[in-house]
Amino acid sequence: MEIRLLSKQEVTDNLQKQLSELYLQLNAEIKQLSLKTILERPDDIDIAICFNGDSLIGIAMMANYKVVSGHKGMIEDVVVSDKHRGKGIGRQLMEKLLEQAIKRKLNDVLLFSGHHRTAAINLYKSLGFNLKNSGLYIKRLT
Repeated sequence: MEIRLLSKQEVTDNLQKQLSELYLQLNAEIKQLSLKTILERPDDIDIAICFNGDSLIGIAMMANYKVVSGHKGMIEDVVVSDKHRGKGIGRQLMEKLLEQAIKRKLNDVLLFSGHHRTAAINLYKSLGFNLKNSGLYIKRLT
């Protein structure tokens, strides 16, 4: 098993197909952007991937941005293939993104998780994330 950051040069049609199939396990209702589109500005995002041989079995993304309150990272789209869950892959993907956050000198790393996702929440807590008393509001534009 190999966990690493994805570069724009590595994106192939096969990788895009595997990602699309894997992402359906997280959310089948959202329209997906292509990896090439996501990686147009590589400083804006870090993508940790996990391969088992030639098969993509896990992914996690961190969007990077700057606001008045500092340099931030927002972790999104963490998914491990249902056939490989419970093996520590999610933890390793998260650790890879947190290493990158330190290299980028981010002030905070944020994430949102559904209250029903107890395994994910336990992972995030074990990595040092704390629940912040705030509400998440969303306005869909498309």
